[in-house]
Amino acid sequence: MRDLLIVIIVLVAAVAALRRPWIGVLCWTWLSIMNPHRYTWGFAYDAPLAAIAAGSTLLGLLFTRDRESPFKGSPVVWFVLFTVWITISWLMGLSPEGDYDQWNKVMKINFMILVALALIRSRVQIFGLAWVAVGSLALLGIKGGLFTLATGGANRVWGPPGSFIHDNNEFALAMVMTIPLLRFLQMQCTKTWQRHALTGTMLLCAAAALGSQSRGALLAIIAMTAFLWWRGRSRFVGGLLLLSVGVALVAFMPDSWVERMSSIENYQEDRSAQGRISAWHVAWNIGKNYVFGVGFNAARADLFARFSPYPEYVHAAHSIYFQVMGNHGFIGLFLFLGIWITTWRQAGWLRAQAATDPQLRWCADLGSLCQVSLVGYAVGGALLSLAYFDLPYNLMVLLLSTRLWVMRQGWLHEHPGTARRWLPPGAVAPPA
Repeated sequence: MRDLLIVIIVLVAAVAALRRPWIGVLCWTWLSIMNPHRYTWGFAYDAPLAAIAAGSTLLGLLFTRDRESPFKGSPVVWFVLFTVWITISWLMGLSPEGDYDQWNKVMKINFMILVALALIRSRVQIFGLAWVAVGSLALLGIKGGLFTLATGGANRVWGPPGSFIHDNNEFALAMVMTIPLLRFLQMQCTKTWQRHALTGTMLLCAAAALGSQSRGALLAIIAMTAFLWWRGRSRFVGGLLLLSVGVALVAFMPDSWVERMSSIENYQEDRSAQGRISAWHVAWNIGKNYVFGVGFNAARADLFARFSPYPEYVHAAHSIYFQVMGNHGFIGLFLFLGIWITTWRQAGWLRAQAATDPQLRWCADLGSLCQVSLVGYAVGGALLSLAYFDLPYNLMVLLLSTRLWVMRQGWLHEHPGTARRWLPPGAVAPPA
């Protein structure tokens, strides 16, 4: 029954995407982030559902007039350059044949991000993408949070099988990034029951993140909480509320969770931490010795024997920064950081400019809370391997599409030069 339901949803969305291809983008995002077919046990588990969604979206893109250039701002330029560079890195790497599957997976995601940039234009489409991307992870958070409460936090929470967030650590970071985005959606709700439901969802996502027993996720939560407190209008009340919720959640966790979190201080005695340090040594030396990197797999015994002070610890980098450095060298890391620095600036622009008009308050909220989510990604990602995960790139799509939407409304007519500078070719600038 579950297989049939998911297949029907995908087929209906695929037919709708022929006329409205942005619906196909939403379907692809749901399949790519949540991987609902991985929770089935029949024919849908390995069915090419993502290919069906992508194919119908591309057919719709060919015939629709409701599209534009995907180059909506500087982050897209950095993104395309990064995509080209990692392809060159893959071809020049140590094992192009062995890394093909990972390259193919990343290329499909990046290509669909460009498709989303070309199709997501209106406010309805922006909110549709936000609800699908955030809601997909929120459903996993509800499931994981309830499991944590039911087991008293004694067992770890895992993500969808075969996805970027299958591992408990990566799943935890995805939950952490989801919380501020749920807060954005909550701020747009007008009904009391909707706001309460989203409050409960945020708490369950936090419980799921803690239940994964990920130390990187704990650091990300602390960083996001500190950032929210610093930005808050009433720091005393806000700090007291955040502290109370944090203490209540931590107090619920078992002694095994406390012991694992405490091991951050004694990383020298932790095999996982030593494996990370070993992998970081290897990534740094790869950056110095391989201009193009080594491809999508730097966890090779020969590289660890050559570059690591702990050659017996052959380990994945578990860091978005060292992951990209080891895979694609210093140039790859430079381009990767360029994406997120410029995306952060786009969010800051929305927060500053859109806040001046009450009708654009939601745009300012989006910019502000996307920045909170990016703080979680930047801090938690230092200890987790999620460089190619969809969600951060979906945030880029939301921010760039929202900025262009704001400019189209003519709200920034006081600065027509700035508006025309950032509009893509063929777009209509706001009136002077």
